[in-house]
Amino acid sequence: MAISERSAGSLWTEYDPGPEYPSLHEDVRVEVAVVGGGIAGICTAWELARAGRQVVLVEADRIARGVTGHTSAKVSALQGTAYSRIRSARGPDAARLYAASQADAVRRVAEVAGELGIDCDLEHVPAYTYVADPAKADVIRREAEAAAEAGLAVSLLGDADLPVPAAAAVRLDDQVQFHPRKYLLALAADFVRSGGTIVERSRVTGLDEGDPCRLTTSAGRTVEARHVVVATHYPVFDRALLFTRLESRREAVVAGPLPPGAGEPAGMLLTEEEGTRSVRSALHESHGRMLVVTGEKFTPGDPKDGGATAHFDRLERWAEEHFRDFAVTHRWAAQDTFSTDHVPYVGRLHPLTRRVHVATGFGGWGMTGGLMAGRLLSALVTGGSSPWAGLYDPVRLHPGDAPDALRLWAKTARHLVADRLPGGHADSADDIPDGGGAVVRGPHGGLHAVHRDRSGALHRVSARCTHLGCIVHFNDAETTWECPCHGSRFDVDGRVLQGPAVRPLERQDEDT
Repeated sequence: MAISERSAGSLWTEYDPGPEYPSLHEDVRVEVAVVGGGIAGICTAWELARAGRQVVLVEADRIARGVTGHTSAKVSALQGTAYSRIRSARGPDAARLYAASQADAVRRVAEVAGELGIDCDLEHVPAYTYVADPAKADVIRREAEAAAEAGLAVSLLGDADLPVPAAAAVRLDDQVQFHPRKYLLALAADFVRSGGTIVERSRVTGLDEGDPCRLTTSAGRTVEARHVVVATHYPVFDRALLFTRLESRREAVVAGPLPPGAGEPAGMLLTEEEGTRSVRSALHESHGRMLVVTGEKFTPGDPKDGGATAHFDRLERWAEEHFRDFAVTHRWAAQDTFSTDHVPYVGRLHPLTRRVHVATGFGGWGMTGGLMAGRLLSALVTGGSSPWAGLYDPVRLHPGDAPDALRLWAKTARHLVADRLPGGHADSADDIPDGGGAVVRGPHGGLHAVHRDRSGALHRVSARCTHLGCIVHFNDAETTWECPCHGSRFDVDGRVLQGPAVRPLERQDEDT
């Protein structure tokens, strides 16, 4: 069942007080151009404006409504089993730097909200990573040890008293949950007051790394800037082949009023069991205290992961089993990018540039990572220094990354070839039910992505992703076309919803 038929979408995007910012209607020249209006882009632009730079923020749609508007909105230095993974992949010094940078982000969001008087439902709560299975308690003990070694004041709990079964847990106090759009729209307004410029509905499609750099939009307008920051979640410009070291994953989110008599979560809860389960509460203007449950990681567009609706249904059943009388009012999905060594890529886009920077690969912790990226990129662009720069440098290469990089190469190659072979596609658009979608081979061999809407009308576009040409697949829960190679997403008429693709899927006639 599609999300729109079952419930509202994201809890956060309901908040839309305006203003809408204009599109780019003339060529401009500035010191810094930031591409992407999510948390990383807005925080970077704001930090740079505070440092006295002339900045334009360019967003393809509306600011803070894309990936950032579909987050679970947790700001925490405790991030599942991140520290044991980073210590294993990069060593204890890397884990210490990571902890320091993430803890700084937690402090920063509270500091800025207080300084600017932003009412964003910000609450200081403990964060927990737990396991329900006693046989996995050692995973928690190792994470507690690694996090403590990294400098975090964590507590190891056995038989933790949580509203979900927990055989062991690690706890970190004084973390933050908040309303991301309330925070970021206020930050954007302060950015404009500080002399910054925001343009919306202006998709950047080209980058010339000259002196100055030049960005080109789909409407043919240009932005010239001495420095460019690419903060588009998955980079729309990838001159360092980051796509060989990045993997997109999607995750279901359900929310509803906290049932009467149900125990409120003791903070922000996370287990990596069952494809992850994450629980937090949130305030809602109409429903009061809400429960927000996240989980069921799946690869966008990968038919092997089954229909997206099944993931939402499993997550909803889990929430109902653990919180009696829980009723879903909102369903949405979050999309994340994961690096091969578990550390984001924040810094110069490739080895030959000092003017083009990127922020990506936050691994499910984009709120904390985006805040951190704003601080780090501001320092790099203004010629300052940061103790974190080496850790996050996108140009870094580690021998241990090779197996995952090869796996991602192989996955892309497999989809490029296998998804074009006969079989696996619908024989005819006549077989598609109302509300459904399928890839259909046209009479001249072309692959069409065909959706039949509830009125029976067909929407037919090319099934070739405009990024690298992989074949898209239908997401039955969100009524979208998704690329299994790098996570680009499109609506049923081919419009780009999420990059790295920047061009729409081409409309197709039945006889092509």
